[in-house]
Order: sequence, then structure tokens, then C-alpha cells
Amino acid sequence: MPKALKRYYGRGHLHFITFSCYQRLPLLGTPHARDVFVEALSEIRARYEFLLAGYVVMPEHVHLLIGEPRIGNPSVVLKVLKQRVSRDLRREKGITTARLQLLPCFWHARFYDFNVYDP
Repeated sequence: MPKALKRYYGRGHLHFITFSCYQRLPLLGTPHARDVFVEALSEIRARYEFLLAGYVVMPEHVHLLIGEPRIGNPSVVLKVLKQRVSRDLRREKGITTARLQLLPCFWHARFYDFNVYDP
């Protein structure tokens, strides 16, 4: 991933966003983990008031197609979403959670974003 990604916000475009789990591990590989992600996405979409045009949750990465939020910007939305999912999944008890505790982080540090400005 490039070190100096340029983000274009405030133009009313849709944003196609991709982000990955730490070391592309399948941390979202269970139905429960995906449900936790989708629930968090729904609550954050309502709080930050953005259009969610589509999403795909894969075991090791996520794709989102979102509009510009009324509150904040897509970077803020991603920060809050990633923190929430990580916290919720690490907080639960069980063998999977014990393994998560050993990882230094849940998500890869950055995300890839490009504007969709043409129908």
C-alpha cells in the first residue's frame, strides 16, 4: 500500500473502501464474528449518517461502498468501526478470544479508498 495515500473528501462521491485483518488472518471467518461486524456497521452508519450502498465481509478483509457521512469523514467512520469491532470481539470469552488477545492488533493499520464519481 502506498505510504502517502491521498484521500478526496467533501465532494459528495461514494467511497469504495477496502481494509484487512492483521496479517490477513481470517479473524472474521465465523458467522458470529461477521454478525458482530454487521451489527457495529449498522449502528455506526446510523450515528454518522452515511449511505451504505453495499458491503462484503470476507474472512480476512472487508469491502464497503459508502457515501460521505454527515458527521466526520470516511476516515473517522473507519476508525470508529475498526475500534468497535476489535473491542467487541476481544471482549468476549472463549478459545477464539484467547487467540485474539495474543495478537498485537486486530486490523491492518490503514485502508484503501477510492472515490466513485461516475455512475
